[in-house]
Amino acid sequence: MGGAGRRIRQVIRVGRQQWALLNGALLFYTCLPLPQRWPVEFGQIARMAPVVGFGLGVLLSGLDGLLSVKLPIVLRSALVVLAGLWLTGGLHLDGAMDTADGLAVQDHQRRLAVMTDSCAGAFGVMVAIAILLLKTVAFAAITQGRWFALIAALAWGRWGQQWAIARYPYLKPSGKGAFHKKAIPSGWYTLPCAAGLVLLTTLAVYTGGITWKYGLAATGAGLGSAWIVTSWLNRKLGGHTGDTYGATVEWVEVAVLVVLAGFSGH
Repeated sequence: MGGAGRRIRQVIRVGRQQWALLNGALLFYTCLPLPQRWPVEFGQIARMAPVVGFGLGVLLSGLDGLLSVKLPIVLRSALVVLAGLWLTGGLHLDGAMDTADGLAVQDHQRRLAVMTDSCAGAFGVMVAIAILLLKTVAFAAITQGRWFALIAALAWGRWGQQWAIARYPYLKPSGKGAFHKKAIPSGWYTLPCAAGLVLLTTLAVYTGGITWKYGLAATGAGLGSAWIVTSWLNRKLGGHTGDTYGATVEWVEVAVLVVLAGFSGH
């Protein structure tokens, strides 16, 4: 009984730690309010990023279902995309804008300094418009399995962030995103969430929610775009920052939605 009791207490303790970690991830990555009495842990929230993406995808797919009663698909899609922007407080889009402004500078030595500037430049604004437009048009083109497209895009986008953290050096030791590197020191730490997303996709296929081609397209787009975006940014900057983590999330989301738009009619 003593050994069983210790195991039960250990399971409860681990469960509380994971709950606190999820609460911290929600506070860091979203604008969702949480009761002040709930426990919060920020140290390893990067491990929970795809879980947060999954939850946001569920919320947005529910909103999309409610809006389908009255609104045409294009307007509905635009409202869902903007709702996603509001739920995250523009955190990732801001990173994509700052990254674009930095990459527009020809002097490599000044790029990081430009990225830390809070003022948005012309290239950042253009990238923001491009991202929101591509998301809206691609999502509007998806007529079947829209719920899955949202969940897949938001979850794989945040898995791409995990891959960037694990695979490439962080360029600002004192930056706000530096603690993420300690949470995901190697690619092995990205496998649980990747396996979980593949498993959820498989379940969606076998329950008849989506076709196997649709599920395979989402998985391939998520993995492939995460690798392409993170490696390209690393080649341009020599590593990653908190801004490029946000840029990775946004561009992987775009890639997944665009690819699934091409498979929507099949």
